[in-house]
Amino acid sequence: MIDFTYLYDKHIDNLFAFGSKFTSDRELIKDCIHDVFVKFFTKQDALKAVGNIESYLYISLRNRISDEYRRNMRLCDNEINDSSMHHLAENEAYYTERMERQNAMQESIEKYFNKLSPRQRQIINLYYREQRKYDDICKIMGINYQSVRNLMHRSISRLRQYASPPTPLQGERGVK
Repeated sequence: MIDFTYLYDKHIDNLFAFGSKFTSDRELIKDCIHDVFVKFFTKQDALKAVGNIESYLYISLRNRISDEYRRNMRLCDNEINDSSMHHLAENEAYYTERMERQNAMQESIEKYFNKLSPRQRQIINLYYREQRKYDDICKIMGINYQSVRNLMHRSISRLRQYASPPTPLQGERGVK
């Protein structure tokens, strides 16, 4: 389940700054941001496959602002002009490239993650994805606090080994 309050609080300022690059109409930006979150909330089942929520939010906001301008078709001084369109194209290229890099990184992380033992994957999921505290993990996994800490340390160390570039003596990935 997605924590929308956390998601909103975490991204609202950056989304507003991003929207300000396309228009100076503060109310339009606020409305568009709220529309994006309402859409995300109402279609959350269909959007579970979204790999990168942050990129989704930025792209959705950009598209929402563009839709508003197309729909209103009014010319005024705060509307998208040639320099704004140029800026829009630059931002689109930047976010497209950023999204591609993040997708490649996500694929690498998933590949390394799948090399971990089932218990190592479980503890990483509980701590990072579900954001559980060590005390909760102790109860869920049925092990003591120090064992949880040790398992977490070994899991992170193993991921680092997988992700580190190989040295000539280690072979392809350094860990067998």
